Amino acid sequence: MIRRRSIGNLTFDVVIYILLILLTVACFYPILHILLASFSNPSKLVAHSGVLFKPLGFTLNGYKLIFRDDSLLVGYMNTFLYVGLGTVINMVLTIMGAFVLSRRDLYFKNHFMIVITITMFFGGGLIPWFLLMKDIHLYNNLWAMVLPTALNTWNMIILRSGFQSIPVELEEAAIIDGASQAKLLTRVIIPLSKATLAVIFLYYLVGNWNSWFNAMVLLKDRDMFPLQLLLKEILVANDTSASTMGSAGGVVIDSASSATAYRELVKYCTIVVSTLPILIVYPFLQKYFVKGVYVGSIKG
Repeated sequence: MIRRRSIGNLTFDVVIYILLILLTVACFYPILHILLASFSNPSKLVAHSGVLFKPLGFTLNGYKLIFRDDSLLVGYMNTFLYVGLGTVINMVLTIMGAFVLSRRDLYFKNHFMIVITITMFFGGGLIPWFLLMKDIHLYNNLWAMVLPTALNTWNMIILRSGFQSIPVELEEAAIIDGASQAKLLTRVIIPLSKATLAVIFLYYLVGNWNSWFNAMVLLKDRDMFPLQLLLKEILVANDTSASTMGSAGGVVIDSASSATAYRELVKYCTIVVSTLPILIVYPFLQKYFVKGVYVGSIKG
């Protein structure tokens, strides 16, 4: 027997689908607009107002300009270095901390959790933090970009909850078979927590990739700047002078109006270049995302 749905249910479904479509368009169109603008003719782009549905005179001059600028290429390499090294340190420390705090026979575990949780809500302030970083020589060097953010308390708590959701019988069986704590972690806990680990990895990866504030405070030499700090200068300080001088693709930039047009084009191109790696990595981890957060939130 086919059960007919009421008019109220059908109306509700239609409203939900309309809202989801509008939300999808609201999230997707800004990305599409930036992508289309990055391939547009700068003069036409500056003169255009409203939405974009195709490039305004297809050109690659903007990308030629930003890749001609050595500072952006150096920033890209710095970002890959900071993200790669930083994420490895993040994952190692988070796994170790979560494993220790997930042990059921750990003495004073609740006291440790209280102290750790307090750090999520209270800090010493920016100026004391900066003075501390200088005193321990985490200023204007590689380690200034990876050690101050080496461990995120919230991520460690999520991972700890994920470890605690693993049946204790599996751990006891491994211990009976002679497994040490190190083997228990590497042979049992980690393989059973891939979904949660993928989520934590994604959190750290995106956070490290988007990080620019620590670089602005702790780095002095421009050749150590990450890509996001250079992007901040381009978007906020409107500093594109290094990328909008000279010529690109046979087009000479020799007037104030032309330079202004190319500044806008460079902004769009730089956003695309800085966002593309994360957009490529994210789909491969998407399938673990919901599952990992759900598993990590079962126990607290």
